[in-house]
Amino acid sequence: MNNPSTVLEVSGLAAGYGDIGVISDIHLAARQGAVTAVFGANGAGKTTLLSTIAGLVSARAGSIQLDGKDITKAPAHARSAAGLALVQEGKRVLHKRTVDENLQLGGYRLRRSDRRSAINGAYERFPILMDKRDAKAGSLSGGQQQMLAIAQALMSGPRVLLLDEPSAGLAPIIVAELLRSIERLKAEGMAIVLVEQLVGQAMSVADHVIALQQGGVVIDAPASEVDNAQLHAAYLGKQDSSTIPAERTRKDLSKR
Repeated sequence: MNNPSTVLEVSGLAAGYGDIGVISDIHLAARQGAVTAVFGANGAGKTTLLSTIAGLVSARAGSIQLDGKDITKAPAHARSAAGLALVQEGKRVLHKRTVDENLQLGGYRLRRSDRRSAINGAYERFPILMDKRDAKAGSLSGGQQQMLAIAQALMSGPRVLLLDEPSAGLAPIIVAELLRSIERLKAEGMAIVLVEQLVGQAMSVADHVIALQQGGVVIDAPASEVDNAQLHAAYLGKQDSSTIPAERTRKDLSKR
């Protein structure tokens, strides 16, 4: 890795399912205290990319390095132990377990005293979870479940946080709170890879932008150098996006 602040580096990555290739020749870097936002239409390969980085899908080509160490062939649990955390789409928490139990499970690798300290830190980060600590996770609102999923992922103190469409199904006020949490994580030095359909909101926290189209990278640039026209062209596969509104909801984009 040439840049000392680069925590995660993906080079020439290819992956798919069975005989179907989904992503190919993907290059991506996640840097300390920065958000790399990944955009693309449904089916562009965003979730496959994160799943491959996390070890849930096997890479067919290319390499994945975490803190300079090649983890391309490491199993998912080893990547997690090395400092990689994935928050999958869909608010994946254990509904029949309490908030506190979900957090304990997230920190199962920690010593008991460290685990309790990490849980207290989660409650400081997301005060609403403290109020709900004895409630079953399934009784929480969608926004609260997403906060719990993120808090659970942070229990192990990861170096890199992978977020797969965390705003899915959330009210705008909750999305705004989620973005503030991402900003705080950046300030703490976390390297974040954010897959998101809400372009405007994600761009408000992004430092670098990757856009995928049909499994390949069509934009790879600092966020300050990317405009809405380029992003919507990537979503729609067109070069002329002058008539496309600057903001699109998930529902709007999924119709394309």
